[in-house]
Amino acid sequence: MIGQSAPFSGPSAQLGTEFNVGARVYFQMVNEAGGVHGRKIELHAKDDAYDPKVTASNTADLLEQDRAVALFGYVGTSTTLAALPLAVAAQVPFFAPVTGAEALRQPFNRVVFNVRASYFDESENILEQLAVTGAKNVAVLFQNDAYGKAGLEAMTRAAAKRGFPIVATTAIERHSTEVAAAAKALQAARPDAVALISSYVSSAALIKEMKKAGYTGRFVSVSFVGGKALADELGALAAGVMVSEVVPFPWGRASVLQNEYALAMQKAGVPHMSFGSMEGFLAAKTLVEGLRRTGRDLTRARLLAALETMNKWDAGGFFVSFTPDNHSGSRFVEMTMIGTGGRFVH
Repeated sequence: MIGQSAPFSGPSAQLGTEFNVGARVYFQMVNEAGGVHGRKIELHAKDDAYDPKVTASNTADLLEQDRAVALFGYVGTSTTLAALPLAVAAQVPFFAPVTGAEALRQPFNRVVFNVRASYFDESENILEQLAVTGAKNVAVLFQNDAYGKAGLEAMTRAAAKRGFPIVATTAIERHSTEVAAAAKALQAARPDAVALISSYVSSAALIKEMKKAGYTGRFVSVSFVGGKALADELGALAAGVMVSEVVPFPWGRASVLQNEYALAMQKAGVPHMSFGSMEGFLAAKTLVEGLRRTGRDLTRARLLAALETMNKWDAGGFFVSFTPDNHSGSRFVEMTMIGTGGRFVH
């Protein structure tokens, strides 16, 4: 039994749903092949609607009633931080949270296993790409919650390291579309680019407002926005918006992982591929390798120890590395751009 609490309703539902679909496709593939040491994997997912209080309640149920051997694929910084004390108390693997926040990385916490790169890794890549394409400075829109503040902190650190000026920052409430004041403040700073650390709803509203006011600079978002959701929300205005991603390009065929994902999604009858479902698929594949290494006598403690043996493990052209003193599995970041018709290019 693997437990997941994630948003399956509300404005962030697409993030939870996509991850869950990709994970289920992989787990189904494993179950059809006989499971792991003869055991079938069951993913029990509960909707928290991106509400930290509900996340904590869901987590208590998953641990106490369902006896989950691992917590998996929690979505968001505020929500994961609400669940983390429960995971620590139970000494259960807290695996592949969908957040790049430093609080899930430092100080080191033995139960937390990050498969995705951090927001600092993403921020460094974003600023490098902006510099290469001629931008001299950036402004930042950030969500007024743990996610937005973690992202802003990462961007500020990366900017200081690179000597890349942040000319303006402005906060927005979660999922708000009241962006007129924020757009005006950012535009007044005349930035070469605007970095978005917010939900796709707010990010899309800001892009529309600033473009309507004549802004011609670049927009770039961290991965947590949900690229497909942002593209869908923007429609024709999405073309040219950049999004940093922390998993391989879902529509590519250059690696074993990409081919395996595409074939599995096709076989499962899932018509739409996405970065979110690729992340879920990759996370599930990584967790299954840990379950295999645990052996037949499966306990939470044994799974924790087994995961720590996965140093430089090859998921099929994508390497994940866990050791006893480092659970930051990957620093992979790749810049993508939304093209015409909402299609992504990289």
